[in-house]
Amino acid sequence: MFTGIVEELGEVTAVEDLGAAARLDVRGATVAADAGHGDSIAVNGVCLTVVTADAGSGELSFDVMKETLDRSSLGGLRPGDRVNLERAATVTTRLGGHLVQGHVDGVGEVLSRVPERHWELVTVSLPAGLTRYVVAKGSIAVDGVSLTVVGVTDAAFSVSLIPTTLRLTTLGTRAAGELVNLEVDLVAKHVEKLLRA
Repeated sequence: MFTGIVEELGEVTAVEDLGAAARLDVRGATVAADAGHGDSIAVNGVCLTVVTADAGSGELSFDVMKETLDRSSLGGLRPGDRVNLERAATVTTRLGGHLVQGHVDGVGEVLSRVPERHWELVTVSLPAGLTRYVVAKGSIAVDGVSLTVVGVTDAAFSVSLIPTTLRLTTLGTRAAGELVNLEVDLVAKHVEKLLRA
């Protein structure tokens, strides 16, 4: 479980094609400092399990299965790409964002960016079937960043990004046409299932 508050901008150092999987190597000194084999780290909003960690070099490695590569934007990562990193929450973690599982519901495309004086309005496409979970003033995780929805239509939603988010996450440089991982509100999905029963 995560909070959607990015701890560090890491850098992809290597991607090894393993056929039906990939080995992803990332440098992130903060999250690697106390990471160990088997720990969960959110990489651009995708919960991955640490295979190896080296606190000295800040290097982490992850095995990424085909299912994850197919259902997220991780399959497009290349060495040098920046990624949002967050360690799993603990029982004493401040919940500054919202409950985020690291289980991507779909991939959206950045449609537009409109700079304002104190923020930037970013619009992202919504894959079919996710619109019902997204509401104005509700929460959504975009590349693992907990955000508040400003507006929503049947095909897209918009968020306002403050300077801190623009500076400290990959969302500051995501251009129109780039893909982002989306995770809708966990509570909304559970409520829908209970009502169906």
